[in-house]
Amino acid sequence: MKYQQRSDPRLSEFAEKVVQVNRVSKKTKGGNKAGYSVLVVVGDRKGRVGVGLGQAPDVSSGVKKAVSYAKKHQIIVPMRGRTIPHQVYVKRGAAKILLKPAPPGTGVIAGGAVRAVVEAAGIRDISSKILGSKNQASNVYATMDALKQLKNIQIK
Repeated sequence: MKYQQRSDPRLSEFAEKVVQVNRVSKKTKGGNKAGYSVLVVVGDRKGRVGVGLGQAPDVSSGVKKAVSYAKKHQIIVPMRGRTIPHQVYVKRGAAKILLKPAPPGTGVIAGGAVRAVVEAAGIRDISSKILGSKNQASNVYATMDALKQLKNIQIK
C-alpha cells in the first residue's frame, strides 16, 4: 500500500491513496456515456484525514477531483501517542467497523479500506475489524465516522 506523493512541493505534505476505481456509464440518446468513479483517501499522517469521491470521463481527472474534495473536507483525529484514545464501534448502512487502541509496537492490524484511512491519519498502532459489508466505499465512510466519534479522555 504505497502512497503517492505529488511532485508539486505545495501538495507534498499529503499522502493520497486510491481505494477504489469504478467504471460507470449512463445511457444517452447517442449511446452509452462511460466514465470513472474514484474513491481517494488523503491525509498528512499527523492526525488529519479526508475522503473524496470524484467522477470524470477518465481516471486521472477523477483522482484530481477526489483529492481536491478530500483536502477541503478533512477531519482532525484525536490521538493518544501513536494510537486512538478509546475503542469505538460504528454501524453505517450495512458496514460495521470496530476500532480498538493497541499497545506500542503492535502496528496497524486492519483490512484494506480501514488501513488506508488510519495510515493516512498517522495512526501507527491500532487493531480493527470490518464486520458488515465488503463494499470498500462503505467501509471507508464508516471508518471516517468512527474517527469522528473519537474523544480525547483525560486520565487522572
